[in-house]
Amino acid sequence: MNKKALSERDICTKFITPALEKASWDIVTQIREEFPLTKGRVIVRGQMHTRAQPKRADYALFHKPGQPIAVIEAKDNKHSLGDGMQQALAYAEMLQVPFVFSSNGDGFLFHNRIAKDGVIERELALSEFPSPQALWQLWAEHQGLTEAQQQVVTQDYYSDGSNKTPRYYQLLAINKTIEAIAKGQQRLLLVMATGTGKTYTAFQIIWRLWKSRAKKRILFLADRNILVDQTMTNDFKPFGPAMTKIVKRQANKSYEIYLSLYQAVTGTEEERNIYKQFSPDFFDLIVIDECHRGSAAEDSAWREILEYFSSATQIGLTATPKETKDVSNIDYFGEPVYSYSLRQGIEDGFLAPYKVVRIDIDKDLTGWRPDKGMLDKHGNEIEDRIYNQRDFDRSLVLEQRTNLVAKKISDYLKASNRFDKTIVFCDNIDHAERMRQALVNENADLVAQNAKYVMRITGDNEEGKQELDNFIFPESKYPVIATTSKLMTTGVDAQTCKLVVLDQRIQSMTEFKQIIGRGTRINEDYGKYWFTILDFKKATELFADPAFDGDPVQIYEPKGDDPIVPPEPPTVDGVSTTAGSSLDPDGNYPQGSGYSSHPVNDRDDDPDDKPRRYVVANVEVKVLAERVQYFDASGKLITESLKDYTRKTIGKEFSTINDFLKRWNGAEKKQAVINELAEHGIFFDALAEEVGQQGKAFDPFDLLCHVAWGQPPLTRRERAENVKKRNYFGKYGEQAGRVLEALLDKYADEGVGPIEEPQILSIAPINQLGTPIELIRAFGGKEKYQQALAELEQALYSA
Repeated sequence: MNKKALSERDICTKFITPALEKASWDIVTQIREEFPLTKGRVIVRGQMHTRAQPKRADYALFHKPGQPIAVIEAKDNKHSLGDGMQQALAYAEMLQVPFVFSSNGDGFLFHNRIAKDGVIERELALSEFPSPQALWQLWAEHQGLTEAQQQVVTQDYYSDGSNKTPRYYQLLAINKTIEAIAKGQQRLLLVMATGTGKTYTAFQIIWRLWKSRAKKRILFLADRNILVDQTMTNDFKPFGPAMTKIVKRQANKSYEIYLSLYQAVTGTEEERNIYKQFSPDFFDLIVIDECHRGSAAEDSAWREILEYFSSATQIGLTATPKETKDVSNIDYFGEPVYSYSLRQGIEDGFLAPYKVVRIDIDKDLTGWRPDKGMLDKHGNEIEDRIYNQRDFDRSLVLEQRTNLVAKKISDYLKASNRFDKTIVFCDNIDHAERMRQALVNENADLVAQNAKYVMRITGDNEEGKQELDNFIFPESKYPVIATTSKLMTTGVDAQTCKLVVLDQRIQSMTEFKQIIGRGTRINEDYGKYWFTILDFKKATELFADPAFDGDPVQIYEPKGDDPIVPPEPPTVDGVSTTAGSSLDPDGNYPQGSGYSSHPVNDRDDDPDDKPRRYVVANVEVKVLAERVQYFDASGKLITESLKDYTRKTIGKEFSTINDFLKRWNGAEKKQAVINELAEHGIFFDALAEEVGQQGKAFDPFDLLCHVAWGQPPLTRRERAENVKKRNYFGKYGEQAGRVLEALLDKYADEGVGPIEEPQILSIAPINQLGTPIELIRAFGGKEKYQQALAELEQALYSA
């Protein structure tokens, strides 16, 4: 056998896998070939998208299912034994496994990341590959795990019988949490971006601890009714009859898995504190979902529950750690056991990227001052001062501003898809209602077909809240547009939301992250790969804040014996949801409470009889600036012009134009070079617009040569005509010449990518010249056709 002639796959099948089996690795449960790590970042170009190449480890080895312990990178035998090591080390870093191998079929190079003897790398024969037990023993000793701790750590994951494995970051979050608890850690924090599967991760943690009997009675706390119900019917369903939901005034102690709203187990009166019907040591484990909200405040009732059950192990789950001068959940839970950020999720292709459209309105930027003695539409004299963005929709309503925002939202949907699910975040309930009315008028044709095309979904409106599930479910066509203020900022798993509109002044980084998280889920079945943010109130300036996606930094600094002044309590549509108030979980006052169901800060008058909010109908507003903001390959906002950014990015890849031409001319497919540059963040469609009126007629080749090196560009049509002028087709037979001329016309219309596609010969108008087999035969076979196509491209770019 000539080993050098074998492919990489042959090397795996004939040498590596047999070596693993001889070392007692089980091919079904312990060996995963081509193990997927990432899905490949979604790259958006205009209204189109593609994916970058996903990362896969040639082999991931598992001590037990769900517990990766080693990776192997395979190469064909033309490579040396260690040629795959650096690639393998990168995968090992992602999976955080201690043992790394590279092989070309002759043996293995073994990299031991926890080596005690100082020998990190050594060569092994094929017959010397270590057994699963040998590697596990090395790892367990390094971790200092006792026999009892190992029993907990090695407890099986839940499996529904399929071969589904949690994503790599979920494996890390689950395993690191289990290991920390096995070692006796009592307070743990998991930070995972919205849309990355926090609840599923929590389920697997609870399942393994419950099955190992390390934790026997468990409480899962959430702050939205819909979250509890979704959790019970979806991720937590396997717990079956062992699970119950705690409701007010009910404390059945015969179950093992309890789910509850914070608000259902707390209240102002002692008898309403249902949790005190349980003894302080009743629960072994408490998992707190969205722990950045109320539980962070030291005097909150959420914290009161945690301190009552202080003997229980407590895990906080959050996408956005609450870190302010006065409040810190890191102070309570400790540094995160594991963090997985929004930026990393987008980079890995598990979360949807976004583009931002900033729309600046004149009165927002320049302010507005009423004429002396001017009355609003209700006859109230408007206080004489300059009103600016912080006043609009709070103390002053400019009705034409609301109408303009509604028009811009509707225009965007009309230019893309009018049935793309859209959330419009407003400043308060009044603003959300006015925005609903304006959107109804802008979309009168679709509202006439179905009145639920636009719905206000806020805490005070039963009809709107009843439509929340329909908005969330991808199968439900209506509602399409939801106007809200606070109710939909968290816990709304709107997988198909493609447009997030910010007409809300957002000062809180936590709230900003939560709102952005409404669009970050990907749903491939419904074509949701990316989303757009329409920003009318400069909220996206928070992207520039280092805290946007950095690691949480603890800044909780109590001084001496000074009391800690709690911040403003979290609100739902402007109503405090601090436990102990009389509000229900959706921000309403219960019937019979003596309070209006309308939020306090939405009243239209105050104690000294001044209007709560002036309403002005006839002040003209206009858009001053509208621009699309782009994010580079690492997720950072591009603040320079696209031309400058392209010049700089191309300069990193090619030091001279000759380097670029060498790569271009040497590429078997030109589209491969275009895709590669797109992955590095070159926005060809946007660049074409910035270049000028003819930009869209230029080939990516010309755009790059022009922008990066100042070459005069030719349009695709000009390049095609130059080839025709040379009587290029004369050396081919009549039918082959007609095919090449048709390909040239296709290039002039659409670019180089389409003519390189294998199915191009079966697409009109080329298919009118004959069947694909007949057309290829005209060139003398497939190889000669491909050669002719390559020569045609060479002729196109020879200038």
